[in-house]
Parts: sequence; C-alpha cells; structure tokens
Amino acid sequence: WQGMLISLLESRWNDLQKTPLRRRIAGIFMLALLAGTTLLVSAFLVWLLGFLPLSWFFEAVLASVLLAGSQLQRAVSEVAGALDVSLEMAREKVSHIVGRDTRNLDGHGISRAAIESLAENSSDGLVAPLFWLVLFGLPGIALYKAINTADSMVGHRNERYGEFGWASARLDDLANWLPARLSAALYALAAIFMDEASAGKSWSTALSDAPAHASPNAGWPEAALAGALGLGLGGARNYGGRILNLPPMGHGRRDLRGQDILRAIELYSIMLNLTVVIVGAGAVLTMVSLAQF
Repeated sequence: WQGMLISLLESRWNDLQKTPLRRRIAGIFMLALLAGTTLLVSAFLVWLLGFLPLSWFFEAVLASVLLAGSQLQRAVSEVAGALDVSLEMAREKVSHIVGRDTRNLDGHGISRAAIESLAENSSDGLVAPLFWLVLFGLPGIALYKAINTADSMVGHRNERYGEFGWASARLDDLANWLPARLSAALYALAAIFMDEASAGKSWSTALSDAPAHASPNAGWPEAALAGALGLGLGGARNYGGRILNLPPMGHGRRDLRGQDILRAIELYSIMLNLTVVIVGAGAVLTMVSLAQF
C-alpha cells in the first residue's frame, strides 16, 4: 500500500511542466504524507495489539514481514544455480535484483552483479530495518520501509524524478547512514567464523574503499564483503546505455564465478545469524532489566 500511495501521489503531483522548485516541494509533501500515514497506521496497530496477550509476539510477526533476509539469499542463490545452466538464464535471474543492464554481461559480470546486490541489500533489506525496529518498534521499521520504498521508486537522478524524488533520496541516505556502517562491521565479525575469510581485510577495505563510492552508504557493506573474501567488485556498469564508472570495492579477483556467489552467500548467512543473535540477546537483556523494576 505504501507503493500504491507513492504512485498515486507522484502521478498527480509530479507535473513536469512546473518549475524545479515546485516539483521539489511537491516531493517533500508526498514524503511527509507517506510518513505521516505510515506512522498513524503502525501506531494504531501497536495500540490494537496491546489488548492481546503476548502483544510483543504479534508485533514481531508483523515486523518480520518487513525484513528481506531470506528472500534476498534465495534470489541470489538462484543466480548461482542459473550460471550452471546457461548465461541467458543467469542474465534473466540477475536482472530481477539489479538495476543495471544485464543483457550483455558475461559470467564474471553476472557474478559480480549478484554479489554486489547481496552486499548492498543486506544493509537496507536486513540491518537497517532491524536497527530502526530495535530503536522504535513497529512504527520505526514501518517508517524506514516507507522511506526506502519512496527512494527506490522516485529517488532517481533523471529528468522525471530528479527534483520530485530529491527529499526521498536524501532522507534514505540519512536513514541508512549508521546501518550501512554497522553492516560493514557485522561482515567483518562474520568473517571470523568463516574459513578463508579475513576479518581484518574486511574492515580495512571498508575503511579505505567505501568513502570513494558514489553512494554515501552502499560502499560500506560492499567493500567489507569484498575485502573479507578477497574479491574485486565495483567498476563500470551500464544503466540503459549510460555507463557509470564506479570505483573498485576491494582489490582481489574480478574473474568471479558461481562458486564466489556461494561463498558470498555463506558469509551473508553467518552475518545474518550473528545479527539475529545480537538482537535477540539485547531483547532478552532488556526484558530481564525491565522485569527487575
């Protein structure tokens, strides 16, 4: 419903005949209405659940719908499996998880694209929503998903969305700033528990390479994963005929294969489990502390 609301407001308010300033203001109002509606709906649900026994359990079930941990892992695994069948199938699979043009990618390019998507989306699909859930409960994670959805739909630097989606893109950068860096730290921590992965190189690569990324946030988990596994990510990408040259993330091998996707998934899985353990332990400690009062 958040996506439907964004589409409705964008079609009515994003008038290309208006001045850039008026379109930017319209985008700010769209984002404010989306955020306000999300907070009202989520706060009402929390109030409603308060009448049920074990209300926290039902709130957690609702919040889990807004986490994309297992879906992301499954989608990237399908790319690795498709590489064993044909390049055409692999190109089709990877096109579902990246925004770049995949029609001319070879096996190495497909593998890099899948791993880059896994790294970047592990932050905004798992760590960031969990971060805001821990801080503010169901309203926190719902508001984050609203911001993230708005950015994915209208936060593009092109003629149609450049002004209207300006506020959505900037707020998404802000909401992901700390979670992206936490994601890098979690990847470095996960590397301790994986054979042939380096925690030290993971963190040092994140510190050295992530600031050079075009995005203030995307480079952190990407560089951390690349450093941990000795991979070379980043470089040129084709977006509808427009070539975007991104700086390298990691300085390892660039001739990646399906096996490298599986190694990245293994590291991601360890990172996911560690995150769940950390959040769960924090929740238990909080409940014990509250019970003492």
